[in-house]
This record gives sequence, structure tokens and C-alpha cells, in this order.
Amino acid sequence: MPYLPSLPAGATLLDVFKEFPDTNAPLIEFHEALLRGSSPFSEAERELIAAYVSGLNRCRYCRGVHTATAERLGVGVGVVATLVDDGDLSAAPERMRPVLSYAGKLTRAADGVSKADADAVFAAGWDETALYQIVAPQLPSTT
Repeated sequence: MPYLPSLPAGATLLDVFKEFPDTNAPLIEFHEALLRGSSPFSEAERELIAAYVSGLNRCRYCRGVHTATAERLGVGVGVVATLVDDGDLSAAPERMRPVLSYAGKLTRAADGVSKADADAVFAAGWDETALYQIVAPQLPSTT
């Protein structure tokens, strides 16, 4: 919940974006490129990552949007809830587990991510671009 006097009670992240378009338009363009542009991840996989991270950082709005989108793109109903609420990564496809583990560590405590975590992503068959795309949304908060 943003506590900005210019916004109505119950304002969402979308309301904040609309109120401050000069700084949020570039952010929205970045996320659009990341979620819909060229990627080693399918759109469903990218939405799964986004829903998982949004769930971990407790943004109900983002979790809801990314979960609904992921499900429309083929991620099973309830998978995000199992990942976030139960902490059970086995609900994700095996190849996505190290990706979600890496994203989860980065979200919870960026300094807890290790080379072994990156190596697990690579061992699952993902490339450097995939690793970058896991990290990219969080770059401002990890630097």
C-alpha cells in the first residue's frame, strides 16, 4: 500500500505508475521487454518467475497479475501458491527449480547467492542470458 496523499485509499501499484509516468514508463518498457522479448525462457516460465518473486516479496498486486498470466500461458493452477505458500519447489518443472531457487535467494537476501547457485542454473541447461534475465529485474535493489 503506497502512503502517498495524492492517491486514493486502496491504491495499487498501477495507480502509482499512472501518478508518476515519467519514471515509471521506462520501468514498464523494461519489464515488457523482459517478459515478452527474446529470451531463453518461454513467456509462461518468465511469468512463473515473476509470480514467484512477487509472492516472496509479498506484493499481492504483482503476484496476482503474474499468477493469472502464468496460468493463462499454461502454468498449472495452484503451482505459484505451492511454490510461495508451501515453499515447495518440486511443484515447478525440474529444469525451473534451480532458476526459482536462484531467484528466491536473490529476493530474500541478495548476498546469499553463490557461484554454486549460478552453476546449478547452468547445469539445468540454461545459458548466461537466462541467468541475466533472472537477475535483471532486481538489479536496482541488489547494487
